[in-house]
Amino acid sequence: MKKQLPALLAAFLITGFITLVMFVTGANALFNKNSVDAANASANTSSASGVEQAQIKQLQARINEYALREQQYQQRELQYRQTLQSNQLQLQQAAAQVQQVQQLLSALQARGLIQIQNNGTILITRN
Repeated sequence: MKKQLPALLAAFLITGFITLVMFVTGANALFNKNSVDAANASANTSSASGVEQAQIKQLQARINEYALREQQYQQRELQYRQTLQSNQLQLQQAAAQVQQVQQLLSALQARGLIQIQNNGTILITRN
């Protein structure tokens, strides 16, 4: 019996405290002048003034304009990527051609048909 009495008292205190908090919250919601009833919420938005409607339309037009610009930027980016890929392919082809020319010149020089000077000039030897 000694342990039951403090437990019962604690339960009543906690229940009373929760009841008080709920009452204060309900009273605040009831008497709050800044709140909007759920039934009146749609009526307030539909009765916006003409100036607000014009601003909304203007902002929507600006959003559409920005969306169009973003689309244009994405198209440009795609074009730039394609151009970059094409240029990289051309660079690889040119590097392969340079390597072939270097191999040809090395082979000609190894056979003694040409001499490559230090300044880069090529002399054809007479055999």
